[in-house]
Amino acid sequence: MSRAPTLEPTIGLAGATAIGVGATIGGGILALAGAAFAAAGPSAILAFALNGVIALLTVLSYSEMASKFPESGGVYLYSQKVLSIEASFGVGWVLWFASIVAGVLYAIGFAHFAMLLVAGVTTGLAGSAPGWMGYPATIKLLAAAGTVFLAAGLMRKSVGGGAIANVGKMIVFGVLILAGLFVTIRQPVADTSAALRPFFANGFSGLLLAMGYTFIAFQGFNLIAAVSGEIREPTRTVPRAMIMTLFIAVAVYVPLLFVVTAVGTAEGSSIVLMAEADPEGVVANAARVYLGGFGYWLVVLAAILSMFSALRANIFAASRIARRMALDRTLPAGLGIVNADRGTPTVAVAITGVVTLIILLVLPDIASAGAASSLITLIMFALAHAVAVLIRVRSTRRPPPFRTRAFPIVPLVGGLACLGLAIFQGVLVPSAGIITALWLGGGGMLFLGLFARRARVRGAFRQALDPELVTLRGRTPLVLVPVANPQNSMAMIALAQALVPGDVGRVLLQTVVDAPPGWDPGSHGESIDRAREVVGELLRASARLGVTAETLVTVSPQPMQEIARVATLHRCESVVIGMTDFGAQGRSERLESLLGSLDADVVVLRAHPAWQPDAAKRILVPVGGKRGHDHLRATLLGSLSRIAEREITFLRVMHPTTPEGEVRRARRLLQRIADDEVHDEHHIEVVLDEDVGGAIAQRAAECDLVILGVQRAGKRARLFGEFIPGLSRRVATPLIVMSRNG
Repeated sequence: MSRAPTLEPTIGLAGATAIGVGATIGGGILALAGAAFAAAGPSAILAFALNGVIALLTVLSYSEMASKFPESGGVYLYSQKVLSIEASFGVGWVLWFASIVAGVLYAIGFAHFAMLLVAGVTTGLAGSAPGWMGYPATIKLLAAAGTVFLAAGLMRKSVGGGAIANVGKMIVFGVLILAGLFVTIRQPVADTSAALRPFFANGFSGLLLAMGYTFIAFQGFNLIAAVSGEIREPTRTVPRAMIMTLFIAVAVYVPLLFVVTAVGTAEGSSIVLMAEADPEGVVANAARVYLGGFGYWLVVLAAILSMFSALRANIFAASRIARRMALDRTLPAGLGIVNADRGTPTVAVAITGVVTLIILLVLPDIASAGAASSLITLIMFALAHAVAVLIRVRSTRRPPPFRTRAFPIVPLVGGLACLGLAIFQGVLVPSAGIITALWLGGGGMLFLGLFARRARVRGAFRQALDPELVTLRGRTPLVLVPVANPQNSMAMIALAQALVPGDVGRVLLQTVVDAPPGWDPGSHGESIDRAREVVGELLRASARLGVTAETLVTVSPQPMQEIARVATLHRCESVVIGMTDFGAQGRSERLESLLGSLDADVVVLRAHPAWQPDAAKRILVPVGGKRGHDHLRATLLGSLSRIAEREITFLRVMHPTTPEGEVRRARRLLQRIADDEVHDEHHIEVVLDEDVGGAIAQRAAECDLVILGVQRAGKRARLFGEFIPGLSRRVATPLIVMSRNG
């Protein structure tokens, strides 16, 4: 089975910066400057400047994470590396929603200014604007049309289409700022001072409210990190593009707001009164004051270009976030499909567009969209700072190439600032908090009901494939290897090392001295001598394999119970057991008693003493239809795939009388299992045969390793039954039997 198409890195520094500029500059300030002025008066200028400082701290945290993990997904990807599957889903769900709601904000803003342009043109040509243009539904309809148009374009082509809008709006903003500064210089200083008084129109709380309303205006830089996988040389390019985007944004926002305040108010009015009368049009109306009608229409044109490019950038980034989550199975796997001809994630773009349209219809107005988007963005950035701290502290194997200075002051100050603003915003604008809570609650139910199982399995495979994830998630797993016969130790130690490499976990080799009742160490010293020999052989075997292992010798009259006691005491995640014959009565009974008392995952290996995991190039995985041990199987397959490329075959044997419909369902399920648990070359086979063991044995003869999973029905239930011993007698290929804890 060939691998699915992937997204190729085609975006350079200029293109990455264009994504950030397209999503950041223009749309937010034109849509929300009125709300900021109404809340804070002239101190809205300071609100944007302070938001720029907070955003700069966040950019530094993002840059460090992006340099270590140069893949698409943004803060969701980073959280997925250090947090649990459930927590990383929550982060991804918030991140996806942040981009979607920002897109809704810009879609509504685009429609509003487009209507102003159409109204002006029709009034100039026909003397009046059509009556239907005054309906709120018209704005929603035009916003929906713009969303559909851009989504359709992104389904055809990922890059391109935003450069003209970016250049056009930057020229317009340059004209507005330079003309405003020229007028400011020419007017009396007293007039400028009067326009800036009272600076804090509504006190400190008004300043904070303005910061909360408008923080979304700086949101675009994080979209660069969200598409890192499509950027060339992302380790260097992504941090530079994000920092450049932020500096360009501050260089536009602060001067523009200053000139709007200083020379954009009519005589007898104030910036607060203008903002309260027409919050969406405050910048355009201010430009009319110092540039006349030309200035007004210039702002309208800039707003259309800005909103359109920002809407496109947010749909683009949100679709990549959705695709990344789908690859991790925290969203439906279909969203991860890349169109082979177009090279675009068409399903992810389409679903993102549909969700954007739904939220567009639900949110009442642009103010609600802005408040909800800013709140979500603040929460997301606070989480990003926390994740950045965890990544820095836990990156012992490979530190980030870009490292923020003044650590941990930068992420702590930035995170607390974002969290404080988010709480303030949620209290003062309850609708934003309600929207956020509903989204998170709905996402949690969807995840637990539909995605959790596959996501955990996929996460287990990825963690086994990349052992650094174990360290990044703050875990130090321990594998217990009880050894009675040192001749079999090489294979068992090698398998334990494959499951948990020594630099992220521990391998504990246990030898039990059998001490029956009345045992006298003085007169029966041969048992102790034998234990010394076994330990020596284990140490030599570990040295030959290059495995760092610990040894433990204990004395007990009940060796099997002692193994279980040590596994519980040391909180072992898994136990690797060697077995030469599953059918040997005494040995099988003792092993069953041990398995019945273990709470750890169990991996039983039957192979010749010289067997090594890297020798298993072709692996057969018989599947019985149940998925109770898929998590452990994914861990084992990921561990083996980390060592070398494998050809893995998933096999299902069914009775010849099985209906065709059931066979098709079994084939689909087998394909889902294979897609979740491996990324190597893999195949699926459904065989119709009355003799299940015979069919497996026939196929096993062509392979180097067979992996079987068995269910533990309860503490007293037999694990192997009759099938495993019978199969082991018919299969000469090395065999691994595994059982998931619980």
